[in-house]
Amino acid sequence: QVQLVESGGGLVQAGGSLRLSCAASGRTFSSYPMGWFRQAPGKEREFVAAITYSGDATSRADSVKDRFTISRDNAKNTVYLQMNSLKPEDTAVYYCAAARTITQAMSGLPQEYDYWGQGTQVTVSS
Repeated sequence: QVQLVESGGGLVQAGGSLRLSCAASGRTFSSYPMGWFRQAPGKEREFVAAITYSGDATSRADSVKDRFTISRDNAKNTVYLQMNSLKPEDTAVYYCAAARTITQAMSGLPQEYDYWGQGTQVTVSS
């Protein structure tokens, strides 16, 4: 079992930046592809980005691919989401998650992920 804990969320003005971190506990962290999802009030949980266990490939949603970057540091058991040029529509609870396979992680489907963090709130003001 892997425990995931997000941090780095908060309030930011439109156009600003935030970096979210997801710290993982568990001896098998390096073998898991990881993803970020977000969920706004009244909306479905949506895919943001994913990264393979080696960090050699990433996937990003079209809505964020020019602004957000996912990365990981397995030595620190941490995955990151760098968010630049934030917009009010980016406001959501952001979740870190781990999948079993690359195919599952890159699917962009929440049900394909096995482990989830508690979420961290990101609020972007106009």
